[in-house]
Amino acid sequence: MAMLTLDRMVAGFRSFKAGYYEQRPERVMSLVEGQQRPEVVLVACSDSRVDPAILMRSEPGELFVVRNVAALVPPHAPDGSYHGTSAALEFAVCELKVKEAVVLGHSACGGMAALVAARARHDAGDSAAANRAYINPWMQMMAEVAVGEPVDVVGRATVVASLENLRSFPFIAEAEARGELRLHGWWFNMHEGTLSSYDRTTEQFHKIA
Repeated sequence: MAMLTLDRMVAGFRSFKAGYYEQRPERVMSLVEGQQRPEVVLVACSDSRVDPAILMRSEPGELFVVRNVAALVPPHAPDGSYHGTSAALEFAVCELKVKEAVVLGHSACGGMAALVAARARHDAGDSAAANRAYINPWMQMMAEVAVGEPVDVVGRATVVASLENLRSFPFIAEAEARGELRLHGWWFNMHEGTLSSYDRTTEQFHKIA
Protein backbone atom coordinates (compact mmCIF):
# COMPACT_ATOMS: atom_id res chain seq x y z
CA MET A 1 0.00 0.00 0.00
CA ALA A 2 1.35 3.40 -1.01
CA MET A 3 2.14 5.70 1.90
CA LEU A 4 0.30 8.97 2.24
CA THR A 5 2.71 11.76 1.37
CA LEU A 6 2.23 15.51 1.54
CA ASP A 7 1.91 15.55 -2.25
CA ARG A 8 -0.90 13.01 -2.06
CA MET A 9 -2.58 15.07 0.64
CA VAL A 10 -2.51 18.14 -1.59
CA ALA A 11 -3.84 16.10 -4.52
CA GLY A 12 -6.57 14.78 -2.25
CA PHE A 13 -7.55 18.30 -1.28
CA ARG A 14 -7.74 19.28 -4.94
CA SER A 15 -10.08 16.34 -5.53
CA PHE A 16 -12.19 17.38 -2.54
CA LYS A 17 -12.37 20.96 -3.83
CA ALA A 18 -13.40 19.79 -7.30
CA GLY A 19 -16.06 17.48 -5.88
CA TYR A 20 -17.63 20.06 -3.59
CA TYR A 21 -16.65 23.65 -4.39
CA GLU A 22 -16.84 23.19 -8.14
CA GLN A 23 -19.48 20.48 -8.59
CA ARG A 24 -21.66 21.11 -5.53
CA PRO A 25 -21.12 24.74 -4.53
CA GLU A 26 -24.64 25.09 -3.12
CA ARG A 27 -23.88 22.37 -0.55
CA VAL A 28 -20.70 24.12 0.54
CA MET A 29 -22.33 27.54 0.75
CA SER A 30 -25.19 26.19 2.87
CA LEU A 31 -22.60 24.97 5.37
CA VAL A 32 -20.38 28.06 5.26
CA GLU A 33 -23.10 30.72 5.34
CA GLY A 34 -25.41 28.84 7.69
CA GLN A 35 -24.57 26.85 10.80
CA GLN A 36 -23.47 23.28 11.21
CA ARG A 37 -26.43 21.13 12.23
CA PRO A 38 -25.18 17.59 12.72
CA GLU A 39 -27.54 15.24 14.52
CA VAL A 40 -24.79 12.92 15.75
CA VAL A 41 -21.79 13.41 18.01
CA LEU A 42 -19.37 10.52 17.71
CA VAL A 43 -16.48 9.80 20.08
CA ALA A 44 -13.84 7.81 18.20
CA CYS A 45 -10.25 6.69 18.53
CA SER A 46 -7.40 8.70 17.00
CA ASP A 47 -6.21 5.49 15.32
CA SER A 48 -5.39 6.25 11.68
CA ARG A 49 -7.15 3.05 10.58
CA VAL A 50 -10.50 4.05 12.05
CA ASP A 51 -11.71 7.29 10.49
CA PRO A 52 -15.44 7.71 11.28
CA ALA A 53 -16.14 9.85 8.22
CA ILE A 54 -14.74 7.11 5.98
CA LEU A 55 -16.34 4.24 7.89
CA MET A 56 -19.79 5.83 7.87
CA ARG A 57 -19.47 7.48 4.46
CA SER A 58 -20.62 10.76 5.97
CA GLU A 59 -20.79 14.08 4.18
CA PRO A 60 -19.34 17.36 5.50
CA GLY A 61 -21.60 18.76 8.20
CA GLU A 62 -23.20 15.44 9.14
CA LEU A 63 -20.96 14.18 11.96
CA PHE A 64 -19.55 16.07 14.92
CA VAL A 65 -16.51 13.92 15.66
CA VAL A 66 -14.48 13.87 18.87
CA ARG A 67 -11.29 11.81 18.55
CA ASN A 68 -8.88 10.88 21.28
CA VAL A 69 -6.65 7.98 22.35
CA ALA A 70 -8.82 4.84 22.60
CA ALA A 71 -12.17 6.66 22.17
CA LEU A 72 -12.57 7.24 25.90
CA VAL A 73 -15.11 9.46 27.61
CA PRO A 74 -13.84 10.81 30.94
CA PRO A 75 -16.24 11.27 33.85
CA HIS A 76 -17.79 14.65 34.61
CA ALA A 77 -15.09 16.66 36.41
CA PRO A 78 -15.61 20.44 36.35
CA ASP A 79 -12.31 21.22 38.07
CA GLY A 80 -11.02 24.01 35.87
CA SER A 81 -8.44 21.84 34.10
CA TYR A 82 -8.20 21.33 30.35
CA HIS A 83 -10.90 18.93 29.17
CA GLY A 84 -10.98 18.72 25.38
CA THR A 85 -13.33 15.75 25.07
CA SER A 86 -15.71 17.09 27.72
CA ALA A 87 -15.76 20.54 26.11
CA ALA A 88 -16.58 19.04 22.71
CA LEU A 89 -19.41 16.98 24.21
CA GLU A 90 -20.81 20.04 25.97
CA PHE A 91 -20.76 22.01 22.72
CA ALA A 92 -22.39 19.18 20.77
CA VAL A 93 -25.20 18.61 23.26
CA CYS A 94 -25.85 22.12 24.59
CA GLU A 95 -25.16 24.22 21.50
CA LEU A 96 -25.67 21.96 18.49
CA LYS A 97 -28.51 19.99 20.13
CA VAL A 98 -27.42 16.67 18.62
CA LYS A 99 -29.92 13.87 18.93
CA GLU A 100 -27.55 10.90 19.01
CA ALA A 101 -24.27 10.30 20.88
CA VAL A 102 -22.11 7.36 19.80
CA VAL A 103 -18.98 5.94 21.42
CA LEU A 104 -17.12 3.97 18.73
CA GLY A 105 -14.52 1.49 19.94
CA HIS A 106 -12.54 -0.85 17.71
CA SER A 107 -10.51 -4.04 17.74
CA ALA A 108 -6.69 -4.16 17.85
CA CYS A 109 -6.54 -0.80 19.65
CA GLY A 110 -3.02 0.22 20.67
CA GLY A 111 -4.32 2.19 23.64
CA MET A 112 -6.12 -0.87 24.96
CA ALA A 113 -3.02 -3.01 24.50
CA ALA A 114 -0.99 -0.48 26.51
CA LEU A 115 -3.64 -0.43 29.23
CA VAL A 116 -3.71 -4.22 29.54
CA ALA A 117 0.11 -4.36 29.59
CA ALA A 118 0.28 -1.66 32.27
CA ARG A 119 -2.24 -3.53 34.38
CA ALA A 120 -0.24 -6.74 34.01
CA ARG A 121 2.94 -4.95 35.14
CA HIS A 122 1.09 -3.48 38.10
CA ASP A 123 -0.29 -6.87 39.13
CA ALA A 124 3.20 -8.36 38.85
CA GLY A 125 4.57 -5.68 41.16
CA ASP A 126 6.62 -4.03 38.42
CA SER A 127 6.68 -0.30 39.11
CA ALA A 128 8.60 0.54 35.93
CA ALA A 129 6.50 2.29 33.31
CA ALA A 130 7.07 4.14 30.09
CA ASN A 131 7.56 7.85 30.56
CA ARG A 132 4.30 9.02 29.02
CA ALA A 133 3.15 12.08 30.92
CA TYR A 134 -0.20 12.37 29.16
CA ILE A 135 -1.08 8.93 27.77
CA ASN A 136 -0.61 7.05 31.04
CA PRO A 137 -2.97 9.19 33.15
CA TRP A 138 -5.50 9.26 30.31
CA MET A 139 -5.63 5.48 30.00
CA GLN A 140 -5.65 4.96 33.76
CA MET A 141 -9.20 6.25 33.96
CA MET A 142 -10.17 2.81 32.65
CA ALA A 143 -7.78 0.82 34.84
CA GLU A 144 -10.65 -0.84 36.70
CA VAL A 145 -11.93 -2.60 33.57
CA ALA A 146 -8.49 -3.88 32.48
CA VAL A 147 -8.46 -6.92 34.72
CA GLY A 148 -6.81 -9.93 33.09
CA GLU A 149 -8.84 -9.89 29.91
CA PRO A 150 -7.92 -10.04 26.19
CA VAL A 151 -7.38 -6.63 24.65
CA ASP A 152 -10.62 -6.61 22.63
CA VAL A 153 -12.68 -7.67 25.65
CA VAL A 154 -11.19 -4.77 27.59
CA GLY A 155 -11.88 -2.50 24.63
CA ARG A 156 -15.57 -3.37 24.60
CA ALA A 157 -15.70 -2.88 28.37
CA THR A 158 -14.30 0.63 28.00
CA VAL A 159 -17.06 1.46 25.51
CA VAL A 160 -19.60 0.47 28.16
CA ALA A 161 -17.71 2.43 30.83
CA SER A 162 -17.59 5.45 28.53
CA LEU A 163 -21.36 5.27 28.08
CA GLU A 164 -21.80 5.42 31.84
CA ASN A 165 -19.33 8.30 32.01
CA LEU A 166 -21.46 10.13 29.44
CA ARG A 167 -24.37 9.86 31.84
CA SER A 168 -22.29 11.45 34.59
CA PHE A 169 -22.53 14.79 32.75
CA PRO A 170 -25.71 16.53 33.96
CA PHE A 171 -26.48 18.08 30.58
CA ILE A 172 -26.28 14.65 28.92
CA ALA A 173 -28.26 12.80 31.59
CA GLU A 174 -30.96 15.46 31.50
CA ALA A 175 -31.19 15.44 27.69
CA GLU A 176 -31.45 11.64 27.70
CA ALA A 177 -34.13 11.72 30.40
CA ARG A 178 -36.16 14.19 28.33
CA GLY A 179 -35.91 11.90 25.31
CA GLU A 180 -33.91 14.48 23.37
CA LEU A 181 -30.67 12.47 23.22
CA ARG A 182 -29.97 8.78 22.71
CA LEU A 183 -26.68 7.13 23.69
CA HIS A 184 -25.06 4.30 21.73
CA GLY A 185 -21.99 2.13 22.22
CA TRP A 186 -20.62 0.73 18.96
CA TRP A 187 -17.78 -1.69 18.30
CA PHE A 188 -15.96 -1.97 14.98
CA ASN A 189 -14.20 -5.28 14.41
CA MET A 190 -11.47 -4.48 11.91
CA HIS A 191 -10.67 -8.15 11.27
CA GLU A 192 -14.23 -9.07 10.31
CA GLY A 193 -15.43 -5.73 8.98
CA THR A 194 -18.46 -5.82 11.27
CA LEU A 195 -20.19 -3.25 13.45
CA SER A 196 -21.90 -4.12 16.74
CA SER A 197 -24.07 -2.14 19.13
CA TYR A 198 -24.27 -2.47 22.90
CA ASP A 199 -27.62 -3.52 24.36
CA ARG A 200 -27.93 -2.17 27.89
CA THR A 201 -30.70 -4.66 28.69
CA THR A 202 -28.77 -7.80 27.79
CA GLU A 203 -25.36 -6.24 28.51
CA GLN A 204 -24.11 -7.66 25.20
CA PHE A 205 -22.89 -6.35 21.87
CA HIS A 206 -25.01 -7.42 18.90
CA LYS A 207 -23.99 -7.10 15.24
CA ILE A 208 -25.92 -4.45 13.35
CA ALA A 209 -23.86 -4.34 10.14
